[in-house]
Amino acid sequence: MLQEIADSINLLGRFCGRRDVPALNRDQLWQRCGVAQADVMALFEGSILCGGDVLAGAMRAGVARRYVIVGGAGHTTQRLRDRMAQELPGLETDGMPEARLFARYLKLRHGLEADLLECDSTNCGNNITFLLELLRKNGVKCETMILTQDATMQLRMAAGLRRHAPEIAAINYAAYAAEVEVRGDGLAFRDAPRGMWSMEHYRTLLMGEIPRLRDDAEGYGPRGRGFIVHVDVPEEVERAFAFLRDRFPESVRAANLKYASG
Repeated sequence: MLQEIADSINLLGRFCGRRDVPALNRDQLWQRCGVAQADVMALFEGSILCGGDVLAGAMRAGVARRYVIVGGAGHTTQRLRDRMAQELPGLETDGMPEARLFARYLKLRHGLEADLLECDSTNCGNNITFLLELLRKNGVKCETMILTQDATMQLRMAAGLRRHAPEIAAINYAAYAAEVEVRGDGLAFRDAPRGMWSMEHYRTLLMGEIPRLRDDAEGYGPRGRGFIVHVDVPEEVERAFAFLRDRFPESVRAANLKYASG
């Protein structure tokens, strides 16, 4: 039973946590995407702490011309504030939006600075629309964009960009690729990324994505709320979701209307 639970979580994780290149460097971008450097790379709110490390590595590799951190305060923000305070003792985090939290982390941990910050958006929908408006106001031309989001929300973020700016070629690079394994009488992460969610919260985030990604009356696709483009949810993903739902019905995360608008 534990192995089937681990396998189901990992299947959902691979489906949601898209990476279009195996490593975020210019050689891989050229080989896989036909561009050596994207116009923009954006790190979005909702990512765990390692998203800042991914951004720093990308900046050193020169994978984009401009780097943007996006995010105000949403349902994951307090967890990020708490973890930032642990990682960087003395850092004031109260009331700070996620973009500024990551900017401080980038500066203090890596000695780097993003080009632009977007500090007002609160959900995956206006993460995209506010980012696009920020780029427009600053005269940033964008034909290719690297998206880095928490792995649980990466696929939805890319579908949101295609909904609002289909002319921009999106390159997915989720902040992490987590692997769940059976260890003793429970489940654990193999090589857990920095700042990783608890197992229960990770499972809850993943399970909450499948109803959102569906293109039906209750989903976020064109036949539902219209926040994202159509996404095909494979049968094997639906089976894994149903298996987990039957065992953890409390983990099917309902949308918080305060943070759910597109």
